[in-house]
Order: sequence, then structure tokens, then C-alpha cells
Amino acid sequence: MLQTTAGEIAGLTGGRLVGGATGDELVTGTARIDSRRVESGDLFAAFVGEHTDGHEYVASAQGSGAPLALVSRDLGRPAVLVDDVRTALWDLARAQLARARRENPELTVFAITGSAGKTGAKDLLGTILRAQGETIAPVGSLNNELGLPLTVLRLVATTRFLVLEMGARGVGHIAQLTDVARPDVALVLNVGSAHLGEFGSVEAIAQAKGELVDALTSDGRAILNAEDRLVLGMADRSAAPVLSWGITTGDLRGEDLALDDDARVSFTLAVPEGVTTLRGGAVPAGRFPVRPDLLGEHQAANALAALAAAVSAGVDPAAAAHALEGAKLASGQRMEALRAGGALVINDAYNANPDSMRQALKTLAHLGRGHRTIAVLGEMLEMGPDTVRLHDEIGRLVVRLNISQLYVVGDGAAPIHHGASLEGSFGGESEYLDTVDDALAVLERTVVPGDVVLLKSSRDSGLRQIAGPLIEHLDRPDAARPEHPPHGGDDA
Repeated sequence: MLQTTAGEIAGLTGGRLVGGATGDELVTGTARIDSRRVESGDLFAAFVGEHTDGHEYVASAQGSGAPLALVSRDLGRPAVLVDDVRTALWDLARAQLARARRENPELTVFAITGSAGKTGAKDLLGTILRAQGETIAPVGSLNNELGLPLTVLRLVATTRFLVLEMGARGVGHIAQLTDVARPDVALVLNVGSAHLGEFGSVEAIAQAKGELVDALTSDGRAILNAEDRLVLGMADRSAAPVLSWGITTGDLRGEDLALDDDARVSFTLAVPEGVTTLRGGAVPAGRFPVRPDLLGEHQAANALAALAAAVSAGVDPAAAAHALEGAKLASGQRMEALRAGGALVINDAYNANPDSMRQALKTLAHLGRGHRTIAVLGEMLEMGPDTVRLHDEIGRLVVRLNISQLYVVGDGAAPIHHGASLEGSFGGESEYLDTVDDALAVLERTVVPGDVVLLKSSRDSGLRQIAGPLIEHLDRPDAARPEHPPHGGDDA
């Protein structure tokens, strides 16, 4: 939390006091960019975004108790005037982290990146670390040039672990974030096709993700996926020692990987002799069972990555594994299992790329034994010139996995329907729907007890909006009977 004055903020950001600010105004909370969340003592940062200008809410924020605003134009209210509010937040976060390190030399900063799974791995690492000491690992995906400094500005003197998620939409973005918050432990999960349209190539994505490793000093630790060629290749960019992990190869391994009948993953963390921690201690060797409450085989990689990062910082592997017993993800809409009316709805519609689509569909297929499976798929955004091919491939995979029913939602996702049709879907097993509202209406008419429904799309494609209404409908005792039998598709 900030414990500073307006004068000190002006000095750190190169700003000047305006609107009658004396310099003595005391900021005792954190920084906010949403005036609705302002509490007494907070600093309100009037960020100008694509759709909203924070300057319009300065009066409201100060009415809610913010003694000071950070602004880029003078509104006649107590504020620090700066050239760029975002850059000023970076300056404040950089200073806050430096102060926290001085006050607590044991503070360990983790940073996570990857094309898929960042938020899940962050949530799991936070679960492990909270059992060891005061931890900041915020819910959600605060992984950009605003979310990261706002997270850092929550630091207090007693914080033991800070877990940061770092995203990128171009080369150089992660380097900017690590300039604000240099990590002690850098965890790279994977290099895939997310945001391929913005980067142009998978190699450019790898270059950008590797900036996290570039930021390490020799006192840090790089935690790399041994089963991703492009990630493991980042070892050459690290000034710090490398600890690798993987299901079948790597320094730490996730052996005995299994899914139960409900698609919950389990594995054994295998730690060999000779693994050392960030500060030179020996990691106890052994085999440790890991049984989180997570759906899908791919979640083993996220859990194993989180365990490797925690162990590298000195967490006992037995304690780390125990902390994940029955663990769920704190951030919603990521393989989130929702049960209502005897049906299971898997809400995985926060984000989507070809890799995560394939993983979610394989999980749905695993759950389909004895149940009708319904995949409701929307567009994967930012796929670039290969978008038609990538969506087409997903449609063909749906057929190969013998998913009972496919609903494809929205024009951008239409190639999924085309691919499924060309692969052999027939008799209405694949259906194209124009809008999210259409999808909800169809699901309300057709889902029955025993069905397993997957909602999967990029966030801005909108499917995440229908999970709540669908659950409410299914929970109603007077829910309409379906038009189709509960076990359609090839078994009909």
C-alpha cells in the first residue's frame, strides 16, 4: 500500500501539484483506476482508455475518499499533474517495489508468462505460497501495463511473496513490465498461437516471452517447460540457473498422470536429488502426490509449473503438494465446473486459442462417457491470416473426438462449423448460430440432466455472458423440456 504524500508522488513521477494540492495530502491506500472501487486514502489514477476517460470520474473518486488524483489535465481538484498517467503509475510501482525490498529482504517476486495457462498457474502458485506467508497473487488477469503496476502498488512491508502475471501483444511489452518489476523467479509456461495475428509468427511470440528470462540476474531462477522446444531454448538467454519441468522430461516431473471419471487431474511430483533453491538450499528429494480439483489433463502442466516455481523459492515440496489438495482456480471462467439441473456446464470462455480449444475439447470428450456432450464454441480472436484454417481445424477435431453436438456461434467462428461439416458431421450434429442470445435460447431448449456442456471462446466473443443465465434456467424446477433426446449424436 502507498504510505506517501502528494509532494512525494509529484517528485517520483516528475509531476506538479495542481488544483489547490499543498503537497501534504496523505495517501494511505492503493492506486485505483476504477472510481467505483475507491476507498478512503486511495490514489485515483485518471487513465484515459479507449472507451473511458478517467478524468470524468475524479470528482466521484474524491467523494469516495481519495485525497488525491493522478491526472494528465488540470481539473481544478487536488491532484498531481503528469504527462502520462500510465508512465506515472510505472514510476510509483517501481519505487514501491524498491522500498518493499529494502524493508523486507526476504520478499520474493515471481513472474509468469506463456501463451496459455498464465492465470491458472498464477492462481495455483498463489495457493501454494499463501500457506507459507503473506502473498499477493490477485484474482483475474491483471497482466498488462496497467494491471501489473496496480498489483505492485498493493505491496506492504510484511508481504513475503508477490506473484505477477505478464502478458504481451508485441515484442518489447514484457521488457517494459520487467523494467517496472524485475522478477526473482521467472516462469515460462509455453509458446503457442495466442495473439498470432499481432505477433506474426510463433518465433516472434517466443522472442517476446523470453524477455521475462532476459530480466533475471544471476541471483534469480528461470523455471522453464522442458517439453516446449521454444521455451527450453530460452535457457541460453538466462543469466540465472535454470530449473526445468515436464510430465515426461525435465528436472522436476509430473509422473503417474491420470484423470478420474470426472476429468479431475492427479499426478506425482517427482523431485530428484541435487535440486537447489533460489538461495542455495537443498530441495528434499522424493515423490509427492498432487490432487487438485481441476478439470483436464492440461491442468497438470499448470500445477507442475507452479510447484516448480514454489520449490525453487524454498517451499518444501511435500508442503507445496499438500497445499494443492482439492485446490480450485481463484479466477473464474477457466474450466469452471458449474452444476445445475443435473447437467454439468464447463465455463471456459474467458479466453481461447487453438491450444486451449483442443485441451478443453479433449476434456469434454473424456467426460462424455455415458453422457451427451455439447460444445458451444465462439471465435478465437487475434489469429491473423491463418484464422480460417485454425478455426476449421477445431471443427474437424470436434468430429474426431465424437462430441455429440456442436453449436458454433458468430460469423468469425463459422469456419468451425464448416470444418466439422466437411469432416463428416451430419444430421444437425453441427449447427451454426448467429448470436450469443441464439445460443442461450437453443441451450435452454435442449440441455437435460446428464448433459455436459462446454462454453469456449475468446472473451470478447461473448460466450462467457451466457453461463450465468443458463445455470439459472437449468436450476428452475419449471425449466422447459428439451426438443431433442438426452443422448443424441452417434448414440441416438
